[in-house]
Amino acid sequence: MSGLNILVTGGAGFIGSHLVDALVEAGHKVRILDSLVEQVHGDTPPEHINPNAEFIHADVCDAEAVSRALDGIEVVYHQAAEVGVGQSMYEIVRYVKANDLGTAVLLEEMIKRPGQFKKLIVASSMSIYGEGAYRNPATGETVYPQLRPASQLESHDWELRDGDTLLEPIGTSEAKPLFPTSVYAVSKQDQEQYCLAVGRAYSIPTVAFRYFNVYGTRQALSNPYTGVCAIFSARLMNDQAPTIFEDGLQSRDFVNVKDIVRANLLALETDRGDYEAMNVGTGRPTTVKQIAELLAKGLGKDIAPDIVGKYREGDIRHCVSDISKIRELLGYEPQVTLEDGLAELLEWLATQEAEDRVEAATAELSQKGLVK
Repeated sequence: MSGLNILVTGGAGFIGSHLVDALVEAGHKVRILDSLVEQVHGDTPPEHINPNAEFIHADVCDAEAVSRALDGIEVVYHQAAEVGVGQSMYEIVRYVKANDLGTAVLLEEMIKRPGQFKKLIVASSMSIYGEGAYRNPATGETVYPQLRPASQLESHDWELRDGDTLLEPIGTSEAKPLFPTSVYAVSKQDQEQYCLAVGRAYSIPTVAFRYFNVYGTRQALSNPYTGVCAIFSARLMNDQAPTIFEDGLQSRDFVNVKDIVRANLLALETDRGDYEAMNVGTGRPTTVKQIAELLAKGLGKDIAPDIVGKYREGDIRHCVSDISKIRELLGYEPQVTLEDGLAELLEWLATQEAEDRVEAATAELSQKGLVK
């Protein structure tokens, strides 16, 4: 498809702005709807808003603004969301309003326009899985553990076990039962399932992408609830040690924003992903401690991470994507290695300033009883 009229909710944000750039470059006419949340964007609109896209400064919960934004639109990318696992556990209304109600408003306005939309693509999250998938080496079976018990965490025994058997983390596929462990994660599951359910009912081809740990340029450095690469970078740029919970050996799948955009563009070109939920990641595990060390080295900072041995309520140990489904349906392959992606991030960081708000955010989590 080319020359489409496309709406990107959250199009001024980290992922949304990169997506807007790619869509404009591909020859589409793009409109952005974004409320410019102060925690993410600061006091002024970000410079990276594409000047060739129409911009509507409004909240996705504002039905009148959403209706206006949908005029003439053929494709909707729903990227708008409040992001922050820890913060969502005490600012519950804020997260449910933005993510659940905002999605409901968007969908209700869309179904008032039967036959108008060729595609709806929604940003979901790996957080809806909870713990990742594991293999029991004693039996060979795949197991899906839930959260580690508090008694285990209190004794600083971090890894997942089945009885006395240490479980081996494996790629997490879309077949894994969902077990979201934060309000943010529940709201992302809601966004995904609202869109897929309404899309099926009203014959709006819908695709849900479960993003893994996204990093890259334009991530909000002064937002202490954003991705770990941005949080660690902000600490290091202010000559402070990144704070790491547990022992730092918990692993995640760090996927570059360019690969996220690539997946979103592929969904536009085929119907093979319609009405499906798919992982977007790399399939490569990296420990949180490795990320802190790579960033410190890249920034020229001789600062070791502060591994505090505490744990946060709802934290998981390992979760890395199995990308077999998106590879088969969309032909997706991650193209940005972690080394190349971090090199580009570091080059961008050299042009940025970051206000370090991490200690205040961590203190807030502790005050709420969410750090133990």
